[in-house]
Amino acid sequence: MAKATLTISSKNYSSWSLRGWLLARFVGLDFKERMIPPDDVDSRKELLLLSPSILVPCLTHDGVKVWDTLAIAEYLNELKSKSGLLPSNPAARAHCRAICGEMHSGFSSLRSALPMNLKMSFPGHKIWARAKGDIERVTTIWRECLTAYKGPFLFGRKRGMADAMYAPVVTRFMTYHVEVDAQCAAYCKRILALPEMVEWIAAAKAEPEEIEELDMEF
Repeated sequence: MAKATLTISSKNYSSWSLRGWLLARFVGLDFKERMIPPDDVDSRKELLLLSPSILVPCLTHDGVKVWDTLAIAEYLNELKSKSGLLPSNPAARAHCRAICGEMHSGFSSLRSALPMNLKMSFPGHKIWARAKGDIERVTTIWRECLTAYKGPFLFGRKRGMADAMYAPVVTRFMTYHVEVDAQCAAYCKRILALPEMVEWIAAAKAEPEEIEELDMEF
């Protein structure tokens, strides 16, 4: 029986839920999912970027409760230190934490202009200047990491914390047909081909619930 429970919200819309879920799967944690219904007021506020706090995903494990994605990553790295969630090299580990922290607290224009929605496809979607700036920064981070650590993932041969943190951006680029350079496009393809991502996307597309505000093109 799983000793851990991961509380998440919509697989179609919740980028934070995807991050926490990937982190747990990447380290091989045995956990059961607890899904918050889409009509939950607090969950809906988070999905619509109307809440100042992010309370999902929430990991409960052996009496420990952790609800911040970065905290979940650090907890899992301590719990499964050989999983490769963070790089073993101190300098690379610091770099990883820096870019994960940047994703955690930044890119607000990208989040609002290109909300996560795995069921929809918006070719020709107009991307405004501020969101373009965020996209340029994300792709710069990817190129720097892929070049410095030789790929195929952001910090080398093992998928890890940074890949989980940036995976929802990959899905946004897919949904809104964002064009990126060849190196970043190959990275996006690699992330989308992960068995965990294939599983998550299939489940997201099977969700019956819809949030009208996130399904419209604007």
